[in-house]
Amino acid sequence: MKLTIERAALLRSLTHVQNVVERRTTIPILSNVKLVAEKGRLGLTATDMDLSLVAHEPAQVGKGGTTTVAAHTLFDIVRKLPEGSEVGIEQNGSGGEVTIRAARSVFNLPTLPADEFPAIGEEQLGVRFTMPASDLAKLIDKTRFAISTEETRYYLNGIHVHATKAGATSMLRGVATDGHRLARVEVPLPQGAEQIPPIIVPRKTVGEIRKLIDSIGGEVEVSVSPTRIQFTLERAVLVSRLIDGTFPDYERVIPTGNEKVALFDTKQFSEAVDRVATISTEKARAVKLSFDRSTVTISAVSAETGRAIEEIDAEYSGDALEIGFNARYILDMLQEIDGEKVRFEMASAAAPTVVRDPGDSSTLYVLMPMRV
Repeated sequence: MKLTIERAALLRSLTHVQNVVERRTTIPILSNVKLVAEKGRLGLTATDMDLSLVAHEPAQVGKGGTTTVAAHTLFDIVRKLPEGSEVGIEQNGSGGEVTIRAARSVFNLPTLPADEFPAIGEEQLGVRFTMPASDLAKLIDKTRFAISTEETRYYLNGIHVHATKAGATSMLRGVATDGHRLARVEVPLPQGAEQIPPIIVPRKTVGEIRKLIDSIGGEVEVSVSPTRIQFTLERAVLVSRLIDGTFPDYERVIPTGNEKVALFDTKQFSEAVDRVATISTEKARAVKLSFDRSTVTISAVSAETGRAIEEIDAEYSGDALEIGFNARYILDMLQEIDGEKVRFEMASAAAPTVVRDPGDSSTLYVLMPMRV
C-alpha cells in the first residue's frame, strides 16, 4: 500500500469513523480502522459490531492494499499535523507496520491483519427510499433529547420511527421518550417508505448519522429491514443494528382533553426558568409554575440555597393552577421550539401536559408533572 492524501480530507473521514470505535474493547481488532487503498481513493472502515461506518476520500494511490491501524492514534496524529499538508501512507514489505509521513514528521504504527477485521454482514434490506438530509435532521433534532439513557428499559434507548397518516397525508414519524417526557415529530413520508416496518434506531446510531448530515448533507438513501438500517450519503455508508424490542403504545400517554391553555414568549419563558432553577440544588431541579389570567409565576425553593420567584406575561385560559416540572426537561424541550411562542395545554397538577409550537403542527411534546 502506498498513497498520498490531503490532510483535511483524511481528517474529515477519520473524525467520523473514530467515533464508532469504542475506547475500551477486549477485542484488539475493533480498536482499529481498516484502510483500503484502491484506484483514486482511500476507504476507511470502523465497527463496534453493532454499528459500522465506511467512508471514502479521494487519494493519489501508487499501490493498492488493505491494512488496519489503531483508529484513535491515527486520528490524533492527523489532527495534529500542519494544516494544508499532504499525508503519505505506506505499508512496509512485511506488512507489520505502516509509515505516516507529513512535512517533516514520520510515524511508524503497528498493524493488525485486515483479514481479522469483521466483515459487515450483507443482508436484504427490503425497504429503500431517499429523503432530504434536512428532514432526517429534523426527525433527530426534535426528538433525541427525550431518548432514555436507562439501560434496563433498552427499548427506549433510541428513536422509534414508523409510517403514519395525518388526516389524508402520509407521514414519517419519529418518537422518543424516557418515561418523564415524550417528543413526537413528523416529516413527509418519502416515496418508497410506505412499507417501512416500525423500528427503533439506537442512540449511538442517531448521533453518528446526525454528524454525517452536518458534514455531508444532500440527500440520504435509507434502507431498512426488521433488524438493520443503512444510511448512504455521498461519501459514507453507515450500517446499524436496530434495537430488538417493542416500543410502548405512546399514543395512550398523549392527552386529548387538556383545556387549561397557556401561551408564553418562548425565549422569555426559557430564560426565566433557567434563572429560577439556579436555586434548585436537588437532582430533579424542580420549578413550580403558578398560572393566573395574564401572568405565570415561576418559583423554586431549596432548604440550602433559598428561594427564587420570577413573573412573566402569559395568555392563560382556565382556572388558577399550580404545577411543577423538572426545569431541565422544560429547557431541553424549549431549545427545539423554533417559534416565538410556546403553548402549554394542561388538565391538572397531576396530569400530563401537552406542549406545542403554534407555528409547527408537525411537532408535539408531553411533559409529566412532578410534586413540588
